[in-house]
Amino acid sequence: MDVLLTMGIMLALIILFLGLGVWVFVGLFLVAITSLTLIADFPLDRVGYIARSVIWRSSSAWELSAIPLFIWMGEIIFRTDISDRLFRGLSPFVQWMPGRLLHTNVLGCTLFAAVSGSTSATTATVGKITTTALAERGYNNALAVGSLAGAGSLGLLIPPSIVMIIYGVLAEVSIAKLFAAGIMPGLLVAFLYSSYIIVRCVINPELAPRSEEKLTLGRLLNGLKDLIPIVTLIFLVLGGIYSGIATPSEAAAVGVAATFVLVICMGSFSWDIVIEAAMGAVKTSCMVCSILISAAFLSTAIGYLHIPVELVKIIESLGLSPYALLGILALFYILLGFFLDGISIIVMSLPITLPLILQAGFDPIWYGVFLVLMVELAQMTPPVGFNLFILQGLTGQSIGRVVKAAFPFFLLMCVAVVIVSFFPQVVLFLPNMM
Repeated sequence: MDVLLTMGIMLALIILFLGLGVWVFVGLFLVAITSLTLIADFPLDRVGYIARSVIWRSSSAWELSAIPLFIWMGEIIFRTDISDRLFRGLSPFVQWMPGRLLHTNVLGCTLFAAVSGSTSATTATVGKITTTALAERGYNNALAVGSLAGAGSLGLLIPPSIVMIIYGVLAEVSIAKLFAAGIMPGLLVAFLYSSYIIVRCVINPELAPRSEEKLTLGRLLNGLKDLIPIVTLIFLVLGGIYSGIATPSEAAAVGVAATFVLVICMGSFSWDIVIEAAMGAVKTSCMVCSILISAAFLSTAIGYLHIPVELVKIIESLGLSPYALLGILALFYILLGFFLDGISIIVMSLPITLPLILQAGFDPIWYGVFLVLMVELAQMTPPVGFNLFILQGLTGQSIGRVVKAAFPFFLLMCVAVVIVSFFPQVVLFLPNMM
C-alpha cells in the first residue's frame, strides 16, 4: 500500500479514537493493533507477541525510574513553603532591574525547573505565589501572566527534564548529554524573556510600580538564605549527574531524599504532605509511562509498515535543504500543539521525524532540544496548552485573556528556535565537552 495512504489511514484512526474520548494510551494501542491486522495483514497471535515484547522492553528501561522520582520531588516542593522562600529570596536581587518583581516569574521558573522536570509543576508552583503577590503590588496583569506562561514551560528544557528522559529512551541517546544540551538554550530563553520585560518597562515604567523598600545588605543576605534550599537541590541533582558520580535515576533518588531532609529541617514535614505528594507522583507517572509504552508499540507498528524508510525516500526525492525540512517540521509541531500535549507529540511523531532528521545530517542531541522547544511552544497554544489552563485556574481570567498575554512570549520562544537552528553550538557546546 502507498505510504502516504497508509499514513492517512493511521492519522484518521488516531483522530477517530481520540475524538471519541478514548484515553490516549488506549487510542494508540488500538491504532497499532488495527494497522498491523488490517494494513500489514498480521495474524492476531503475532500482534499479541509483538505487543508483549514491546511492553516489556519499554516498561523495563532503567532510565524511566527517574520520572516518578523527579515528579515526586516537585510535588513535595509544591506542597511546602520552599516555593514561598524562592519568591522571597529572589525579590531583593531584582529590585534594581526595570520590571523589578516581574523577573521573579522568569528567574523563579528557571530555578524551579532545575529541580522539577515538569512544566505544569513549575508553572503551578511559582504561579501560586507570584500571581497574587504581583497583583497586590499593582504590577501589569498581562505582563505578569504572560511571563509566567512562557517561563513555566522552561520546566521541559532546563534539566532535569521528564520530556528529555522520554526522548533519550526513544531515540537511544545519552540522557546526561541531553540534560547538558538543555542548559544554554534554557538560559537563552530566560534571557529573552527578561530582556523583553526590561524593554517594556523602560518604555512604560507604570507596568512595574516602584517599591518603597530600600535594597540593603541585610535584605540581600536574607534573600540568599531563602534561596539555599532550592540551590542545594540543584547542586545535588545536577552536580551528581555532571560529575559522573550518579546517573539521572540515582540523582533523582538523591534529590528526593534531600528534599525530605530540607522539609524536615524547615519544620514543614507532615505525613499528609508525603502521602499527597506520593499519590500525585503516582498518578502523573502512570499517565506518562502508559503513553510512552503505547507509543512504543505504535512506533513498532509504524516500523513494520516501513513508513519511516519510505518517507525518507519521498523527502529525499523532493530535494529539500536541511533547513527547509526543519521549517516544515516546525510548522508540523506547532499544528500538533493545537491538539495534543507535549509527551504525546514526541512519542507519536518521533518514529517518523527522527529518521528524516538523521538523514538530513542533524545531530540527535541537538534535535532533542529542538523538539523540546517545539513542545514548549505547544504549552502556550490553545486549545490544549496546559500552561494556559493552569494560569486560567490561578488567575480566574478567561482563556482568551491568558492566550493574549502569552502571545509575545510565544514569539520570543520562536526566536529562540531560530537562534538554536542557525547556531547549533548553543545546544552542543556543553555536551561536546562531556
